[in-house]
Amino acid sequence: MTQGGRQSGADATLADERATRAAGGGTGDDGGAVAAAGKDTRAFSAWERMIAWRYLRARRKESFISVISIFSFIGIMLGVATLIVVMSVMNGFRAELIRKILGFSGHVTIYHDDFSPIFDHDRLIEKLRKMPYVVEVAPFVEGQVMATSRKAASGVKVRGLRGEDLNRLSGVANDKLRGSLEGFDQSDGVVIGYRLAWKHGLNVGDVITLIAPEGEETPFGVTPRITAFKVLAIFESGMSLYDANFVYMPLKAAQDYFNTEGGVTGIELKVRNPDEVERTEQALVKELPPGFRIITWKRANAVFFSALAVEKNVMFIILTLIILVAALNIISGLIMLVKDKAGDIAILRTMGAGRGSVLRIFFLTGAAIGIAGTIAGVILGVVVALNVENIRQFLIWATGANLFPAELYYLNRLPSELDVGQVLGIAAFSLALSFLATIYPAWRAANMDPVEALRHE
Repeated sequence: MTQGGRQSGADATLADERATRAAGGGTGDDGGAVAAAGKDTRAFSAWERMIAWRYLRARRKESFISVISIFSFIGIMLGVATLIVVMSVMNGFRAELIRKILGFSGHVTIYHDDFSPIFDHDRLIEKLRKMPYVVEVAPFVEGQVMATSRKAASGVKVRGLRGEDLNRLSGVANDKLRGSLEGFDQSDGVVIGYRLAWKHGLNVGDVITLIAPEGEETPFGVTPRITAFKVLAIFESGMSLYDANFVYMPLKAAQDYFNTEGGVTGIELKVRNPDEVERTEQALVKELPPGFRIITWKRANAVFFSALAVEKNVMFIILTLIILVAALNIISGLIMLVKDKAGDIAILRTMGAGRGSVLRIFFLTGAAIGIAGTIAGVILGVVVALNVENIRQFLIWATGANLFPAELYYLNRLPSELDVGQVLGIAAFSLALSFLATIYPAWRAANMDPVEALRHE
């Protein structure tokens, strides 16, 4: 064989070795896959996916790049999972608060402009019952008093209701009620929340004293009205705001106790669709005579829901930073990988692989991390969101700390409501960030000059 023939054979052997390196260091099938690059020009073809997978696998000299990829995967997984859990808990808070609030009060409340008693309430109630959206109508008497016992004294809100209206309140007449509501209208007793009963050391059948600031007029002025009432029943709603501060009294007894002279403080309405309570409000404005004020449940609790909405938005923004940081890790890892594989990229280009093929190989490498992290995060987040209360109970048992005090959050359990659309949106957002993070490193690899890359080999 001539000298030129031996040189040609050596060059061919060197080309085969470099082709094998470009495939990720394998032999046999890997080299054949690279050789097929010139034949299979389809986007995201088998050989492109194979090389991208090889670049994801750890080898000793690329262990640092592999560590960055692992941390990127963990960052995306935790970011997605945390975002799903927090958004589910926020959804649960809102749904639980709405359910508790509507279990204690009507959807629309009607008062006089000056909050003076309404005396013609019977005629007004009959008129309101004929409205198409109205389901229930309940007159009430309400006032702030001081509750005292041998153990404590505290301010409470007394609400006088008819027995039939009290029995329709799901926050009171539920399976946790101790005592009985039978004969409530004819009794001289009251129904109190279990936190109020615990604070005063009371049980069913005990006596609680209520002190109203405005009582009977005497020559020496208005004296406080002090009356003792028997505790007929103790309710538990699960919302500490009501359980610690509400006392229910028969309507007739409340009228006498607050000196309303047969009038009522206001009238509560329940409508067919509480979420569209504004429609009923507009109809009431047209039907009611001048001098009345209308307050919907949304307006009365606007502070609660505004605070929840702000907190939910802020938490979403903060937690998306976890995913963003993980996406930046993908960028740094891919840039280091492109630099390390400069020679392999050059050989791929000289063997017929186009810029698009190289771009897709590195895009697949980075996108695989994002897809795997997102899927793992969705699974972890859904599992935690569905079992968040059980996890809280376990942490309380393990640490002995109260992780969700009812006095602060108004609820005695950690609520969670999984929204499938929200989960899909979080997953799409994570994938979009991951895909965007791969564009620059992949573009850089595709635009690398093969001659310059081989010169430094």
